[in-house]
Amino acid sequence: MSAKTALFSPLEIKNVTMKNRIVMSPMCMYSCGQEDGMVNDWHMTHYTSRAVGQAGLIVTEAVPVTRQGQISPQDLGIWSDDHIPGLKKLNSSIKKHGAKTAVQLGHAGRKAVYDGETIAPSAIGFDEKAKVPKEMTSGQINSTIDAFREGARRAAEAGYDVVELHGAHGYLISQFLSPLSNRREDHYGGSLENRFRFLKEVTEEVKKEWDGPLFVRLSTDEYHPEGNGMEDFVTIAGWLKELGVDLIDCSTGGIIRTPIQVYPGYQVKHSETIRQQAGIKTGAVGLITTGVQAEEILQNGRADLIFLGREFLRDPYWPRTAARELGEEIEPPRQYGRSW
Repeated sequence: MSAKTALFSPLEIKNVTMKNRIVMSPMCMYSCGQEDGMVNDWHMTHYTSRAVGQAGLIVTEAVPVTRQGQISPQDLGIWSDDHIPGLKKLNSSIKKHGAKTAVQLGHAGRKAVYDGETIAPSAIGFDEKAKVPKEMTSGQINSTIDAFREGARRAAEAGYDVVELHGAHGYLISQFLSPLSNRREDHYGGSLENRFRFLKEVTEEVKKEWDGPLFVRLSTDEYHPEGNGMEDFVTIAGWLKELGVDLIDCSTGGIIRTPIQVYPGYQVKHSETIRQQAGIKTGAVGLITTGVQAEEILQNGRADLIFLGREFLRDPYWPRTAARELGEEIEPPRQYGRSW
């Protein structure tokens, strides 16, 4: 059955073909009751149901590469080989229904909720209420880069199809990139090229263990005049392309606490600019809720993939909803054939 629309056309990146352009965006579930980062029944139900709903790619929530890097103690983990069996079982369940799987490797840095010392590029708290982190030593930088490489190894062993590095929302990689949070005076701070060095070295180490599709999520607007601007992120995206990154997942915000004006598709312009000026595939995210809206983004060359967050929480079968809206025919799960 050939697609009539861009939204339901396949996309091949390296050795992976996604059956459509619909991606479930990574969203923290805060559901590991034992604070051990282990997959449980909730994760199996939550992610597998979106695969039944016919998403093309499902990105599991951000997983910290060290315990110290947890966004919250209730999130999934990948800092130990003990996590591999559960993640492998989860991947197997998702793939039975035709979706590809991705994992978002991350470290929260100064935004970590961790009962102990937190680390960051510089000793600057996220806000006046936050814990002040310790400025990372060169040894801590090197060990964290190694942890990202080990996370990629575990992702491969667990059977993921895609790896995404979490360089957005004010977490550790984002903290290194931004002049608002990185005041270092060594070769990891100062110029944009120096601030990029941490992400560059993480990417290089990850690629030693991972040869499949590699995405990077960036916060492509820091909403502050002294922060990185669009030109900076175009440059960063170009550098990442040279390193072999396949797609930039374009989000915004999170590096500082500031109000953000949101409206339907408010982040799409960043995806469009990076796609056109850096010549790299992009994903669009941010209040994308309808099939018509998603189709317009793709048809006008503003992105290559559509990432959906809250809309997938409201409607696990959003691909069916979008297909009906667009007059597209998609193959239902065999068990649902009589109703679709």
